[in-house]
Amino acid sequence: MSDRGKLRIGVVCHPTFGGSGAVAAELGLAMAERGHAVHFFSHALPFRVPAAHSGTVFHEVQVTAYPLFKYPPYASALATKLVEVCRREPLDIIHVHYAVPHAVSAFLAKRMLRGGPLPRTITTLHGTDITLIGIDSSFFEITRFSIEESDGVTAVSAQLAAATKETFQVRGEVRAIPNFIDTDVFTPRGRSDARRAAFAEPGEPIVGHLSNFRELKRIPDVLRTFHCIQRTLPARLLLIGEGPEVEPARSLAAELGIEDRVRFLGAVRDVTGVLPQLDLFLLPSEYESFGLSALEAMACGVPVIATRVGGLPEVVEDGRSGFLCSVGDIRCMARLGTELLSDPFRHRAMAEAARQRAETEFRRDRVVDIYERYYREVIARQVKEP
Repeated sequence: MSDRGKLRIGVVCHPTFGGSGAVAAELGLAMAERGHAVHFFSHALPFRVPAAHSGTVFHEVQVTAYPLFKYPPYASALATKLVEVCRREPLDIIHVHYAVPHAVSAFLAKRMLRGGPLPRTITTLHGTDITLIGIDSSFFEITRFSIEESDGVTAVSAQLAAATKETFQVRGEVRAIPNFIDTDVFTPRGRSDARRAAFAEPGEPIVGHLSNFRELKRIPDVLRTFHCIQRTLPARLLLIGEGPEVEPARSLAAELGIEDRVRFLGAVRDVTGVLPQLDLFLLPSEYESFGLSALEAMACGVPVIATRVGGLPEVVEDGRSGFLCSVGDIRCMARLGTELLSDPFRHRAMAEAARQRAETEFRRDRVVDIYERYYREVIARQVKEP
């Protein structure tokens, strides 16, 4: 371990706009702020990591294009990069986010490092790496193997932890450590009439949705729910993000005759300027292992209507900080949304409860403390020899 209890931490993640990439980046940056040395590994700079940041180093994983390979061997290149860095500056922890292929690469790296200082490996499971990719027959066995070979395993919700143990018959512990939010950044203080005026007329409620616009997010349910709400209230809908469902969503908005009340904002780099302007956030997903976008909205004082699936009931308190409906129950979401937006007193109470829950349960420092203690706990264990 580093001098004075400071840790050398490797963070391996996908450089995605949200989800696992966002959580990995924010956790690594938080650890760097605490004085730890943090090394990021990915094929591109993670979205939320600055190009220059005190206490962090970015290692780009490059894969050589060669005609023999139909698909670039990224897992091997990543393992090689981990070994190169560990031999120059031994890491205490390699924390991989998303099992495939990162946990496999961490195992290979430890195998190649035998005979020298071995880092502990921690795998954090974020959802689709288990519920979608991991259960695919092409990846099932290697996913189970890499989980079992990790020195520590965490999941972003208790539901995902339980599902992982059941699906993969994992013998060891899968510890639930939730995602977190910087409540000094995601805050209702950014709400203003001037900013709202860019999206709606005075007195018009603003409904919003933020995601990667994949089929799992059920974007048509967002539009159909809003379609029902705007029949009663002169509401506006903001759709934030990019993905394969954007163009079908545009077509559906036109089909429903609401295209003049819907704004597609694309991939907004800093959503903290937009989320506080919302009056209601919709997340009607087929599945969410946690629901980070819901938490971001709640921290901004925005009530959430979501589906009662996955880890969402661990985030949204039904009837207090938001509402939960069954998947596909557009009538439920539209009715509750209309009632809430029509009742200023109830809306204010729910907005305050949403903010309070984000501050008390999912505050950045609180969850980072949990991770830091877990790092030291795993380091204190006898290392698993590959």
